[in-house]
Amino acid sequence: MYNMSQIPKFSEETLNQLAYHYKEILTLLGEDPAREGLVKTPIRVAKSMDFLTHGYRQDPKAILESALFHEDYKQIVVVKDIEIYSLCEHHMLPFLGKAHIGYIPNGTIVGLSKIPRVVECFARRLQLQERLTSQIKDCLQEVLNPLGVAVVIEAQHLCMSMRGIQKQNSVTTTSEFTGAFLKNENTRQEFMHLIGADLH
Repeated sequence: MYNMSQIPKFSEETLNQLAYHYKEILTLLGEDPAREGLVKTPIRVAKSMDFLTHGYRQDPKAILESALFHEDYKQIVVVKDIEIYSLCEHHMLPFLGKAHIGYIPNGTIVGLSKIPRVVECFARRLQLQERLTSQIKDCLQEVLNPLGVAVVIEAQHLCMSMRGIQKQNSVTTTSEFTGAFLKNENTRQEFMHLIGADLH
């Protein structure tokens, strides 16, 4: 669970500007922003966007660098089933799912809680699942310099479920590998086994 007080916030001016524009949007939709149920909606949505996009105001590399430790361990470290909630940049509708992260240390390990925090940092931006997968992989590879990184994300996209093709049960899976996971089929298969054989 995040300490909400540690999440960088929009300025009061930014919140007010967002609220103003959301009020205009309500009017353009044919609604009455002055009616009881909508009076506070613009500022509520502005505050919601403040949280949903706070990843722009965080440094994922600094998150990892805050908890690096020297350790002579060279087996796969896996953190799986990391919940993801993000916004598709094409329609600004949510996509949600799970990330499975693995790396093979090369003399340096990272505090385990930092890996979900890095995932959260990149997810709380306007995103594409493909880009999100690559950004997580690149960040871990650059900061930890491990023998390999593996990232698999499974997600459902509301832009497919609520609109467009309206397929409610489709799941998109993306993956990125470096080092040993990319070059060695057995290492990659071990990771896939560790995160579970029921991948979609």
